[in-house]
Amino acid sequence: MHADSTTTRKAAALAAFAGLDREPGVAKPDPILVVDNVVRRFGGLTAVDVAHLEIQRGSITALIGPNGAGKTTFFNQLTGFDSADEGSWAFNGKQLKGVPAHRVARTGMVRTFQLTKALSKLTVMENMRLGAQNQRGENFFRALVPGSWRQQEDEITERAEELLERFKLNTKRDDFAGSLSGGQRKLLEMARALMVGPELVMLDEPMAGVNPALTQSLLAHVKDLREEGMTVLFVEHDMDMVRDISDWVVVMAQGAVIAEGPPDTIMSDQRVVDAYLGAHHDAPMSAEEFEEQLQEAEAELEAEIEEKA
Repeated sequence: MHADSTTTRKAAALAAFAGLDREPGVAKPDPILVVDNVVRRFGGLTAVDVAHLEIQRGSITALIGPNGAGKTTFFNQLTGFDSADEGSWAFNGKQLKGVPAHRVARTGMVRTFQLTKALSKLTVMENMRLGAQNQRGENFFRALVPGSWRQQEDEITERAEELLERFKLNTKRDDFAGSLSGGQRKLLEMARALMVGPELVMLDEPMAGVNPALTQSLLAHVKDLREEGMTVLFVEHDMDMVRDISDWVVVMAQGAVIAEGPPDTIMSDQRVVDAYLGAHHDAPMSAEEFEEQLQEAEAELEAEIEEKA
């Protein structure tokens, strides 16, 4: 990717966010994904409660939040791996609520997982071929006539070879996927997702468990997705990575979106600080609060003395 092209894509993404409010659910100029009132409950626990969210086309958006904020559960709703109790969402204007995961992928919205889903008993190349859509040989009757699908399979293999070389996995093409390191499986999963030719790539903690030696390689690949015209939405806990590659950041806490904004300022937002560290964690203590804590400490001390007596 040429430097001028990279600069242009990055600049275009940043320009789309210029002047936007830093409020949850702020409207974007050209959203590829629009979410409305999505709720997911598990018994009495509300894991996801997102009133409104828009993901800007052609950008890299980070989805962050403390553990248990509902980020992965939210991903599962959007991609058809779980069903929402309420709400709706649209990708390129097409409603996807109730659409199963394989059909969501066919629309051009694909995802990777925090724990990779590579098929360990298949080779790296076989994993890649499986990612391609609308293969004629998957039909039972057509499979009996190799001439009807052989050319397409050759084209799929050629595309897979290109991606494996790009992700520096070409020397592993005939190895079983289960023999790869954790970082290599992350690379394989990302490469396989690109076999679909997606418009939106959703990455769930792409750096989790990755050897530091592969981190920079993964970062570069994520940036390349935007430069090729794709939109990226990723979950991540590493704030250095978030600041490095994201154009916009969405923050979740207790299942809801509590803030949005650019990566260089979002972590100073008081709502975000409270979500990660607790409300009023560094606020000065009032006289009433000080007196209350003093009384509690004295009561605990008296109780200890009585126990020892």
